[in-house]
Amino acid sequence: ETRGGSLLEFGETIHKGRAAMEREFPEALERMKERLPPYLIMVLEDQYNRLSELDSLIDDIEKQLTSVARQNETCRRLLDIPGVGPLIATAALAIMGKASVFKSGREFAAYVGLVPRQTGSGGKIRLLGISKRGDKYLRTLFIHGARAAALLTKEPGPWITELKKRRPASVAIVAMANKLARTVWAIAAHGRKYDKNHVSIRPY
Repeated sequence: ETRGGSLLEFGETIHKGRAAMEREFPEALERMKERLPPYLIMVLEDQYNRLSELDSLIDDIEKQLTSVARQNETCRRLLDIPGVGPLIATAALAIMGKASVFKSGREFAAYVGLVPRQTGSGGKIRLLGISKRGDKYLRTLFIHGARAAALLTKEPGPWITELKKRRPASVAIVAMANKLARTVWAIAAHGRKYDKNHVSIRPY
């Protein structure tokens, strides 16, 4: 493995991230040639080249997805949602098919596996975590999207602010992913634009 920082065993440290890898690895490799056997240098070069090829392939796929998303009116509206990129937009519409197949955003979120299981007695409800059923791929995308939105949003809305006060970070991310899925369904089903101030779901 030659990604971020994992050359430490060879006496080299590379910062994490793709840009740092491209910038720092060639120089590190030249230094390692002075103290490592040729066969090991060949292995490291091969791993680096493979990673570069994968990065190039990922770039091409991302460009294709972006092109497809921009050609679709619904996808363009979905891209306005914080945390939704071309991958989530195209995957959600492809898996969802017609939004009318689902009666509500909650039903779509349940299909994805983002509706928390509950238990309770005496009028008290306790969340047990999300179901492992549903579309695992799309569920993972929504969770990653929610996490990205939480990190990048400079001015979180009242819904997110209240949620973070009430729940641990991991639970809050899942709840945000649930809301993200519901929002995607609502926009796809009703053809409306994203409204960052619209709140229709009580925080868990």
